[in-house]
Amino acid sequence: MTQNVIETHSLTKRYGDFTAVDELYLSVHEGEIFGFLGPNGAGKTTTILMLMGLSVPTSGTAVVAGYDIVESSKDVRRVASVLPEYSSLYGELTAHQNLDYIGQLNDLSKEVREKKITELLEIVGMTEWRDEKLEAYSRGMKQRVGIASALMKAPKVVFLDEPTLGLDPVGTKEVRELILRLNREQGLTVVLTSHLLNEVQMTCDRVGIINRGKLIVTETLENLTKEMTGGEERNVEFKLSEVPPNLIGNLESLEGVKQVTQKGDRLHVYTSIDRDYMVSKTIVDHGAVILLMRPKEYSLEEIFMKYYEEG
Repeated sequence: MTQNVIETHSLTKRYGDFTAVDELYLSVHEGEIFGFLGPNGAGKTTTILMLMGLSVPTSGTAVVAGYDIVESSKDVRRVASVLPEYSSLYGELTAHQNLDYIGQLNDLSKEVREKKITELLEIVGMTEWRDEKLEAYSRGMKQRVGIASALMKAPKVVFLDEPTLGLDPVGTKEVRELILRLNREQGLTVVLTSHLLNEVQMTCDRVGIINRGKLIVTETLENLTKEMTGGEERNVEFKLSEVPPNLIGNLESLEGVKQVTQKGDRLHVYTSIDRDYMVSKTIVDHGAVILLMRPKEYSLEEIFMKYYEEG
């Protein structure tokens, strides 16, 4: 049975008459990368601040790694780390000095600090620049050191708020691969927010979409795609050498086929998953050669917009 590292129950945060987070029920599984998505002002950062024990909820409860976020907020901050959207590291200090300072704030001994700094800079690929000031780093290099800083206290869960914001494609790829490696090799639980939905699609196991403080949906990307296609039904595209007479009519007569549309040499067949073989056989029996066959795949952007508009 999967253990939850984060559980919230009716978690709510109000500022006067404004409700930033509205009765949030959320669970994050141990060892997963969870994508927390929503437009600006949706309640993502407010939720993270509460889950880090840095902001007291108006009502509701939440537990992070077994600790209540209000009653045991210090313990929460001991087992959870956050890398904010904009780094809080000091530009006039070196990578080593920044990490050493964070280690001191977490009451780590000098021996433990030195060992962890060496290990973490190696993990994030920054050993060569450990004694250079951060102000000389590229944004991607700063993000890697920022991730190292979030790992100094060996947390059970890390919140990464827009970790690839402002990075070029190379830096984005490096940070993405680093997150995946940390999750795979260390079993680190990651809660990630990002506006780059294609990055979330390549990184996360599950996603939650929040809008106006309300959690709209929490699901795996695979199941969200199934919901987009109506469960078991999907749109399969076929590119053919030719479209013989009567083919479309015969395809539409097959059990499980709802509709067939044509655009040039391509057919879009709306069918059930277990009817692909019969559709392909019917096409071949009519003398056409199948040059391409692929199901319609929905991007996370399409999925996000569907739920955003409905929410």
